[in-house]
Amino acid sequence: MQKNTFGTRGEIIATNYLINKGYTIIERNYKNKIGEIDIIAKQGQTTVFVEVKTRLSRGFGEPLEAVNYKKQQKIRNVASVYLMKMKKLNTPCRFDVIAVLGENDEEIDHIENAF
Repeated sequence: MQKNTFGTRGEIIATNYLINKGYTIIERNYKNKIGEIDIIAKQGQTTVFVEVKTRLSRGFGEPLEAVNYKKQQKIRNVASVYLMKMKKLNTPCRFDVIAVLGENDEEIDHIENAF
């Protein structure tokens, strides 16, 4: 499976997971001049910015390890622009990471308030 197709599949799995948990999906693959956020969702009054990492195996480490400090800063900056654009600067928000592991029997690890 190609990398982009595999990553998209992971994002679909993560989106369905969040919907099943009662989240409302606002946007997928939100992009601005700084970068991209995989999923923007709402849980109650909180806007949740979600980074999704998909891996076939742990051969190159845990998927969550790929969300390093530099990636976190980029996501924060993209989220700041989003909140300013949507005039939601006073909205509570948080940053989650969802790891999807495996090709068929997926293992999903959802870390709320990951950073």
